Amino acid sequence: MAAGKVLVYGGRGALGSQCVRYFKSKNWWVASIDLAENADASANVVVRATDSFPEQAEQVTAEVGKLLGEEKVDAILCVAGGWAGGSAKAKSLYKNCDLMWKQSVWTSTISSHLATKHLKEGGLLTLTGAQAALSGTPGMIAYGMAKGAVHQLCQSLAGASSGLPSGSAAVAILPVTLDTPANRKSMPDADFSSWTPLEFIAETFYDWITGKDRPSSGSLIQVVTTGGKTELVSAAHL
Repeated sequence: MAAGKVLVYGGRGALGSQCVRYFKSKNWWVASIDLAENADASANVVVRATDSFPEQAEQVTAEVGKLLGEEKVDAILCVAGGWAGGSAKAKSLYKNCDLMWKQSVWTSTISSHLATKHLKEGGLLTLTGAQAALSGTPGMIAYGMAKGAVHQLCQSLAGASSGLPSGSAAVAILPVTLDTPANRKSMPDADFSSWTPLEFIAETFYDWITGKDRPSSGSLIQVVTTGGKTELVSAAHL
């Protein structure tokens, strides 16, 4: 029998795949939600790409409902996302805003609604923000705006009438740079000792889910790595 149950939204990405592997190694049942299947997951919900948010949201919600039935999960980890640069003057502004909204805001919103339906009382919902979005991001307008929306959503979910189950928590992680293959490829000369290992994030999620050092609901937790050492630093509420 599985030790616990978790949904990983973005389960095919670098961080999502790490989370799937980590929780499977702990004998958990893990479902991946993404645009493609993750063969390591216990179950998969494949998201249909569409330009309609209600269409995508309803499809994912219906398929997760079919998968879980009356079963509840211990956690929903929304680790979907992406990055795009560009100022307000950039030719790619509209396209990048659309992409960032789909990758960060759509996924976070769907994960939040799934939590109201399928999260256990006392369960955990994690969202993925960004430390950069705690202030202005003039060189990456779309990214900062989308991540800022995720931070706001996290804080709203902490409210008594947010719709989340009793005793549950919504917590956003705010990384600086994650140590992913794509980041190493695009920034080969960077200082990797200031990048956060994916294992650290997966382990942190596991600790929080199992009740160890879990932040209060609505917390924005900066993930800061210096000289190969990673710390979790709570950001002041906006």
